[in-house]
Amino acid sequence: MPQNNAIAVEFSEVSYSLNRRPLVSDLNFSIQSGEILVLLGRSGSGKTTTMKLINRLLTPTSGEVRVQGMSTVEWNPIKLRRQIGYVIQETGLFPHFNVERNVGLVPSLEGWSRDRIHQRVFELLHLVGLDPQVFATRYPHELSGGQRQRVGVARALAADPPLLLMDEPFGALDPITRVELQREFRRLQQELGKTVVFVTHDIQEAFVLASRIGLMAEGRLVLLGTKEEFLRSPQPEAQAFMECLPKL
Repeated sequence: MPQNNAIAVEFSEVSYSLNRRPLVSDLNFSIQSGEILVLLGRSGSGKTTTMKLINRLLTPTSGEVRVQGMSTVEWNPIKLRRQIGYVIQETGLFPHFNVERNVGLVPSLEGWSRDRIHQRVFELLHLVGLDPQVFATRYPHELSGGQRQRVGVARALAADPPLLLMDEPFGALDPITRVELQREFRRLQQELGKTVVFVTHDIQEAFVLASRIGLMAEGRLVLLGTKEEFLRSPQPEAQAFMECLPKL
């Protein structure tokens, strides 16, 4: 667990419904600065909905989400999202932008100078294991899936946001590349100290990455704890996920 006890994100009595159908209900939890909270659950359990409530892609039907101590509805949504790096499975790279322009997008919107953006892009490509001399001028279609995900992570880090949201970013990759990127990302997070919310349905990925695991089922947070607490839990959904762990 991180040493810093500051709260980065807090959910208070949060529910969200679409067409009167509840997608998440009664969420009450906080995320500490510098931790990786993994939201684990089956498809449709509410993981991505919970994540989208943090960067105000969705607004709670009831209750309040606070980021850096302020309710998301009080933030200017653009300013809020520029405080938050966002990485998704498909990376969302612009196909007509080269790697340097993709990574430098948010700094350019923030008005950084061209030289500062260039320096930041090269620094980040090094950080995610891509040689900038080789990759900066390439376009997304010229990259492998793993390389595109690395570029996506670099872009999310570009303006140095304190918070990263990652929605199954490695889910479409082959198993070997996926394990490599999990390890690389864990090293990167320890080096940079970012607060991370990471969505997955893969318990092995959760165990590799998490400071704490938030287990979701049917729109509710049914367990929140460390890996050790998860392993000891009698909670039925936790038991079901543990059946998926390889027997060593």
